[in-house]
Amino acid sequence: MKKLIQIALGIAIVLAYFIWESIQTPIRFNKEKDKRYAATIQQLKDIRTAQTAYKDEYGKFTASFDTLIDFIKNDSMKLVRAEGSISDELLAQGWTEAIAVQEGLIIRDTIRIAIKDTLFPENFNADKLCKVPFTENDLFEMATANLTVSKLNVNVFEAKVLNNILLHSMDRQLVINLNERMKNQNNFPGVKVGDIVEPNNNAGNWE
Repeated sequence: MKKLIQIALGIAIVLAYFIWESIQTPIRFNKEKDKRYAATIQQLKDIRTAQTAYKDEYGKFTASFDTLIDFIKNDSMKLVRAEGSISDELLAQGWTEAIAVQEGLIIRDTIRIAIKDTLFPENFNADKLCKVPFTENDLFEMATANLTVSKLNVNVFEAKVLNNILLHSMDRQLVINLNERMKNQNNFPGVKVGDIVEPNNNAGNWE
């Protein structure tokens, strides 16, 4: 009888462990996924910031990380500085900023400032911009395209990484399940900013 009780107790312990693991496995997965997603989203936001500044300067996005990294490290951007102001009395009389500039009350001066000193923090490492967080040597995919929208030519870009790359070494079946859920929601199965098929105002698929 005692032996039967010990066997039953052992089976109960094993069953309890498997039940506990079935609960904890997706919890651990989501915690690690959220950590990797957060770092990746921030990096894609940095790519978007750099791409937007690059387009402001050169009229188009770039598909080259080498070009974008060099732009961050060595290039500059225009900044319009205004000196002067319009008094409340003149505003009441219908003065606008354009009139104030014309009359010399406001003086605008265009200067150039270094990209690295303006758009990114002091310790920002531009050389890592292309590298997917939590991977050894994997790089983001980045591309540009020209689309016709309402008879207008629109230059667009996208940068992305698949879950299969970002969530490498994690539970394979849970990654497959996540991909299926995202595809069913017509979402890219990974993390992505911008789109080269349909303009989306450089939005991320997490937004």
